Amino acid sequence: MRNKLIIFGVIIVVVIIAAVQFFNPSKAEETTSLYAKAEKGEFTVEVTTTGELSAERSTKIIGPASARDFGIRTMTVQRLVAEGTQVSAGEFVAQLDPGELYDKIQAEKDRLDAETAEYDNAKIDTALTLSAERDKLINLDYNIEEKQLQLEQSQYEPPATIKKYENELEKLKRDKMRAIENYGLKIEQAKSKLIEATADLKRVQNRYDRMQKLISDFTILAPQSGMVIYTKGGFGGDRIIEGSSISPYSPNVAELPDLSSMISTTYINEVDIRKVKSGQPVDIGLDAFPEKQLSGRVLRVARVGQQNPNSDAKVFEVVVRLNERDGDLRPAMTTSNIIVTQKLDSVIFLPLECLHVYNDSINYVVKKGGVLQEVKVGQTNSNEAVIELGVNEGEMINMSLPASAEGKVPRLLAELDGTRMQKYQSAPEELLNGEGEWLMPDGTEMSPEVIQRFKDRGMDAKQATEMMKRFGGGRGGQRGGGGARGGAARSGQPNN
Repeated sequence: MRNKLIIFGVIIVVVIIAAVQFFNPSKAEETTSLYAKAEKGEFTVEVTTTGELSAERSTKIIGPASARDFGIRTMTVQRLVAEGTQVSAGEFVAQLDPGELYDKIQAEKDRLDAETAEYDNAKIDTALTLSAERDKLINLDYNIEEKQLQLEQSQYEPPATIKKYENELEKLKRDKMRAIENYGLKIEQAKSKLIEATADLKRVQNRYDRMQKLISDFTILAPQSGMVIYTKGGFGGDRIIEGSSISPYSPNVAELPDLSSMISTTYINEVDIRKVKSGQPVDIGLDAFPEKQLSGRVLRVARVGQQNPNSDAKVFEVVVRLNERDGDLRPAMTTSNIIVTQKLDSVIFLPLECLHVYNDSINYVVKKGGVLQEVKVGQTNSNEAVIELGVNEGEMINMSLPASAEGKVPRLLAELDGTRMQKYQSAPEELLNGEGEWLMPDGTEMSPEVIQRFKDRGMDAKQATEMMKRFGGGRGGQRGGGGARGGAARSGQPNN
């Protein structure tokens, strides 16, 4: 009987111990928490981004650049070979609609006919004018010859009659001299008129011939062998396809990329761009071929940023040149680019999930056992961060914020005194030490001057807040946040 009682008592004790362990929140929390071990070794600082493949060099396939000389406003692509087609030099690539050109040619043909008629009229007018001048000279010769005979036969006439005949002969000779001069001027005038008419006709004829020749340029042939890739050059920057309209001022239709040298164009945000420099190594992956791992180097970094169309952030263009040649690579493929900006030796690092932020200014971790410890964060990459102070190699760190950390204040590092953010430095000392929260009724922090006034009256944080509420201080509780100020505010990226 006694043995049975002892056994029964032992069973009850075991059940009680098990129940205590089972229902102990802190113990349960510890068993369900995930931890990361602080490791020491080589740390790679990386910038990860996506990009798009393109050829470093390519040959443009352009439409008729001289179309703008004839007032053609737009050209429509009627036919275009499929993108990715391998073509040889001289093979068909695209056909543009020549409808507007035909209208221009017809108008020019009418103008040419008019200029031809004008030229013919000028020749006829010149021939008639010069013929009349020559007849005038012939008639003057007849008159002079007749007057000379009359003068010879008047030798027995009175002197007055002879003098009259002499004067008339002299006048006829002067008229002939003026007629000869006028004839010369008429010839020069006719030449000038014909030269002008000839120039006008030739100018219109040349323009008409060029327009006729331009018709063949609306059939676009490959300037060399290669793979046809549609280009972006239409109205609005859209890719050129069948039915697209192209401008005669930028008649790009397609291009033949040089696939022996490929680049990946990506965009880095303004926060990380300071880490990226020309010549840095890059690990490149392809969405189309996940098994392929390529390498490259940063070729150039843009000096001027641009607006990211999907957000308010500014981005900078970065071009990466691939080291390898691969027959599977095609323009417009999506790449993943891991730019290695720096390598650190013998440093302690943790996953980013282990880092939390208190009071918008203090980076801290939760060590195994529930201790909140401020840390000094160094370089980071997309997954991990260097811990310069606050954590030792091998320590186990919570990867999430446990419920038991709510309301606690991190243990501060003396080495960081005087170097923390101004927002934290201006907070009351009692708030930093966890002695109380000096808050306005709306949840915002009291200024150091107000806190000092309450302290001079011998009041603590709670009494000051109650007094402010009674006298209507603050801003009517329009903003919250008091709870966040007193505990671990949030998790996420560290404040550097």
